[in-house]
Formats: sequence, structure tokens, C-alpha cells
Amino acid sequence: MKNIIFLSIALLMTGTLMAQSFPDSYTDGKFFNVNGAKLYTVSVGSGNPLIIIPGGPGGTHLPYRSFDSLSVKSNIRIIYYDAFGRGKSDTANSLQEYSLARDIEDIEGLRIAMKLDKISLLGHSYGSLVCQGYAVKYGAHLSHLIIANGFHSFIMWQENDDNSNKEIKTNYPEVWDTLMKVREQGSISSDAIHQEIYGRVPYGFLYAYNPDKFVSRGQRAYPNPFNTKLYYQMVGKDGDFIVGNDIGNFDFRKQLKDLKMPVLIIAGRYDHVAVPWMQVKFKEYCPQAQFVMFEKSGHNPQVEEPQKEFALIKQFMQY
Repeated sequence: MKNIIFLSIALLMTGTLMAQSFPDSYTDGKFFNVNGAKLYTVSVGSGNPLIIIPGGPGGTHLPYRSFDSLSVKSNIRIIYYDAFGRGKSDTANSLQEYSLARDIEDIEGLRIAMKLDKISLLGHSYGSLVCQGYAVKYGAHLSHLIIANGFHSFIMWQENDDNSNKEIKTNYPEVWDTLMKVREQGSISSDAIHQEIYGRVPYGFLYAYNPDKFVSRGQRAYPNPFNTKLYYQMVGKDGDFIVGNDIGNFDFRKQLKDLKMPVLIIAGRYDHVAVPWMQVKFKEYCPQAQFVMFEKSGHNPQVEEPQKEFALIKQFMQY
């Protein structure tokens, strides 16, 4: 679930939008004090507030700037933010301060700090955990909920690990063999050498329908673009194989059916991490939701089928 490469490649998709009159992520943001930390935000447009919750855990808001177009000719205000420990926001003194519960509470704290009544949430990938947790606890303040390429339980995240590793073993045997050698010597996911070997697999292989859309050509540096230490604190020290800690314990399956706000669930047919056979189970756990499978997308329909996704979200937000 690491979005390290996604940070640089997804920025390719935002260049045209950023060249327009949208605020600049590097210079036009605003800090809010939330639960003892300063969180960095960037707002685009006006109208009903829709907070975009990034993936990772550990990623920033920057790869999601293609969502700017949702604010055009609509009554939607897009609010981007760097969560605690990411990007331009404050970092923790201790890794134990990073948790799913903290990320959920920070959304409520941000709502209060920004003096917003009701908000809508779009949580992508790991961000879907945060938005589901918020919906369960603070549903009275939630207008619309969008779960984008998300996970309903630790069972599904473990399937992400298992499927990813199966695909790598089958299609990148030379990488897999090298990885197995260092694992046999005691290395685990959070070790630098393990991360380096794992990172030899192209992002587009596991995450894309069309890998050509995820070719990096270089972008401006952004502060703390992916907090690896935070990632392994939350997924567990060997989290690319066995999920643990917060990600090894979350489970919203029993609670989703009780949500009262409109819910939209977005999935990708070629998503090899938030796998389709687990995605469709959202229909059972949250039967009241609108479920849409994007047939020519992997983990990021906002990059591979943006016009279709953004039109869908604009329509959904009118409910």
C-alpha cells in the first residue's frame, strides 16, 4: 500500500490543473492547530466541504491535486491536508503517537478548527480506513462518504499483502529470489534493504490498468513526501507480509450497514492491492451504498478514468 512512487508519478497528472488559477500546494496552504499539532491544508473552490484523505499510511495530499477539477462548475469545496507526520504538517516526537485512532480524531479536530458544520469525506486506499472510522464515530457531522479503492478490514489488507507477493513472485522472480535471500538472513519489511528490493517492482505493475500513466518525469521536491517510519509503525514491522499493529486490527464490516449518510464505494477492476474479489464484499457489508467498479482502472481511477470518476462524484454529492 505504499504510495512512495505514486507521489512523483501522480503529479504528472496535475500539471495542467496546477497551471490554472488553483492554489499552489507549496505556497498557498494554511496551518490549523489540531490535537496539539499543526496540520497543513489547501482549499480549492467554494461550497460544500469535501476533505480528501490520502493513502499510505504515510502519504501527503500532493498526488491528489487532480481532484481540483471537482470544484469547477460545482458547489464543492475541496479541502486537502497533510495528516499528522506527513508532508508539511508536524511530526511526532515518538512513533507511538501515530495511529489510526489519531488520524480519525484529527479529522474531527480539523472540522472544528476550520469551523465547519457538516463535511463530506473521500478516503483513498489507507484513507478509506480513516473515513470509515470517522463515519462510525462522528456520523452526525458527515454529509457524504466516499470510499475509494479502500479496505473494510484487516482481512482485506492481509489479502493485499498476499496477492501482491504472489504477483511479484510470479512475474518478477528475480526480485522475489533476491528478497527471499535477505529474508532468510533475518531481514523484514521495515529494514532498508528489504524496502529497496521490494521497490524494484514498478508501481504500475500492481497498481495500474495502464502503467504508461504512471511514468515519472521528475517533479519539485515536497517536504516529507512519504513517512516510512510512520508506515511501518502502523502496518507492523513486517507489514509487507504480515499486517500488524493498527492495520492488523481494524474491522468495519459489522458497522457499515448502520451508516445513515449517502455512501459511494469506488473500486478498480485491475487493482491488485485492494483486490476486486474483496472490494465487491462491500456490497454485503454496506448494502445501502452505491458501488461502482471502474473497468479500466487499477488502484487510482482518479488518474486512469478521471472524467468518469469526477462526474460520478459530482452527481453523488448532489444527493
